[in-house]
Amino acid sequence: MGWNPWRHIGKHYPHVAVETRVELPGRIWGLTDGSRIWLCRLLDQAARRSTLTHEIVHLERGPVPTDQRGKSREERAVSREAARRLITITALADGLRWTRNPAELAEHLWVDEPTLRARMDGLDPIEVAQLEHQLDGEWIP
Repeated sequence: MGWNPWRHIGKHYPHVAVETRVELPGRIWGLTDGSRIWLCRLLDQAARRSTLTHEIVHLERGPVPTDQRGKSREERAVSREAARRLITITALADGLRWTRNPAELAEHLWVDEPTLRARMDGLDPIEVAQLEHQLDGEWIP
């Protein structure tokens, strides 16, 4: 079994309440204040799973910088770490054997498309080589 954010938060953060019944403003999918995580009630199951993982990484990394450059850098780092936890190279290769369509691939991997994009954008050279090997050289980054 792969990464399970619900199990992880229950085991490592039992003091953090997860609220799923609120509609967050704008395009905000999740928030945390360190003692509570709010997930927008409009999210589907894959997006809730992806957003919860993102918010768990925020808990682990601590406060987000207040300046815009630092905030953007932190959000990118958090998104990439969350994506790594949710999408293994083996699972990604398996999905890429089946489809190259981002929406289908995200659904296959049980994540939302922004998480899939973060995983693809964050591949390191070793992971690219692993994908090329597992896909017999048929994968183009």
